[in-house]
This record gives sequence, structure tokens and C-alpha cells, in this order.
Amino acid sequence: MSKPSVTEVRAAGQPEGVKERVNEEHWAGRLYMRDLSPYVSTAFVHFGVPPNPITYLMMAFGVLAGVTLAFGGLWSALLAAVLVQLYLLLDCSDGEVARYTGRTSVAGIYLDRIGHYLAEVTLLIGLGIRAQGEFAAGGWVIAGMAAALGAALIKVETDNVSVARAKAGLPEKIPETAMQPRSSGLGLARRLASGLRFHRVIQAVELSLLVVVAAVVDAVRGDLVATRVLVAVCVVVAALQTVLHLVSVLASRRLE
Repeated sequence: MSKPSVTEVRAAGQPEGVKERVNEEHWAGRLYMRDLSPYVSTAFVHFGVPPNPITYLMMAFGVLAGVTLAFGGLWSALLAAVLVQLYLLLDCSDGEVARYTGRTSVAGIYLDRIGHYLAEVTLLIGLGIRAQGEFAAGGWVIAGMAAALGAALIKVETDNVSVARAKAGLPEKIPETAMQPRSSGLGLARRLASGLRFHRVIQAVELSLLVVVAAVVDAVRGDLVATRVLVAVCVVVAALQTVLHLVSVLASRRLE
């Protein structure tokens, strides 16, 4: 394979509309990561690295971030945040390499989704262990696992819309009008919840940054109060969003 330029990889790997994907593109991707990722993607293309190994590497960084977070201390919070940024970078690059090389696949999409599950679940469990203050069973560990379960269920609710539509023989693409609840009241509630963006608290990038803030506060105070407050917030957000998202799906026309 020839050695393409960054411009060529960017043009093929980031076709028109990639940054504008409402439910697929993270704000950090639009803000800065999509400007950086073509350089990494070009290096992968030069070395002949296929898309799926990049996705496996993305998974590894996501899991490693959660494991690192569990050790406690400011250093681990900072390192976990860096690892999450690398996870996001690779999340951008695997798709760009796939599009440039023409090696997009169902397996690649599947692995990408699994990678997102693993990163968020591991981060929340790691946060719970961190809040416990030791590698031992306890209430904060259970709280982190509960938040992780909620984060996973939210993704399950989202992904199963596609599963249900496929089993029913419906088109994969969902019209924008079908996303809106039938009830005007629920529609207003959905817009308000979407505007508040509170669900992002349990997403990998946002959570890693919040953990750094909590770690700084804990370092100043000499305790784990800020981290434990963050865990409690994550549990509440995960539980609330699990219910609200399920209601949103059932009250819309996404399953019709």
C-alpha cells in the first residue's frame, strides 16, 4: 500500500457528516480529537495496521484507565484521564483507518461498541474501589458496581432498539421524527434532560475529568469525601437515566 498523506487519510477517514453525527460523535471529537486523530491514523496506515487491532488497543486503554483509577491518589486520577484521552483518540482512529482502507465491517462496529461498554463499566468500578480507599469489599465498591450496571443498561437499551427493529424487519435508520415522544409533555421533558446533559457524568471522558477534580479536592482536604460524593452522584445519575431512557424509547416511535 502506498504511503498516503495526512490530508488524504483525513479526507477519506472523515467524510462529510462524521463530525455532525448527533448520537455517535463525542463533543471532544468535534472539538479537538478529530483534528489530531488523522496523524495517528496515517501512521497506522503506513505500518499496515488493520482497524480491528486498533479497536482492541482502544479497549485496552479504556480498561487500563479504570484499573489505574482504583489505586487512589492524585497521580492515578491524572494518569487515568490521560489513558481515557488515548482511548478516545484510538476510538476515532479505528474508524478512520477502516474508511480509508475500505475495511469497514460489522465485526468492527461490534467491537467498537464492546469497547465503549468496557471503558465505562471499568471506570465506574475503579471509581468505587477508589472511594472505598482499599482493595476490599465494601459499600463504595458496591455503589461503583451499581453505577456501572446502570451505565451498561443504558447502552443495552440503546443498542436493543436496533436489535428489535432488525428482528421485526424494520429499516435500521430511524427517522428523526420517530425519536420524539408521542406526548408533548414527555417531549418537553426529553428536551430539558438533553439540555442539562447530566447523563454525561457517567461517560468515560467526562467522568475521567470529574475524577481529577475530585482527586484534587481530596488531596487538599486529606480525605475521600469528594470522590465519594462523585460515586453517589454517579449512582443517582445511572439509575435515573436508565429509567428515563427506557421511558423515552417506549414513548417514541423508534420501535414502530
